[in-house]
Amino acid sequence: MIVTVGQAGVTASVGAALEQALDDHELVKVRVATDDRTICKAAVETLARDHAAALVGQIGRTALLYRERPEAPGADAEVTPKGGKRSNHGSHL
Repeated sequence: MIVTVGQAGVTASVGAALEQALDDHELVKVRVATDDRTICKAAVETLARDHAAALVGQIGRTALLYRERPEAPGADAEVTPKGGKRSNHGSHL
């Protein structure tokens, strides 16, 4: 998923798009439409801070932000195949 910061900078719509992208994908590419490195760095740092995301890396005007998806209720429950029997495929015991 790619979120683009336009000439208007970090707006509410950019923040909403990033929030949705992080919820859906965890790892999001952010592109900033400016040639000014200072503005680009500030925009990426602001987005990372405001959305509790980690800045994984940045090359030029493109950055990668990561935020772990919150677990859904019951996500830690063990899932068994239909019929209730678990397979040992892949087990090296």
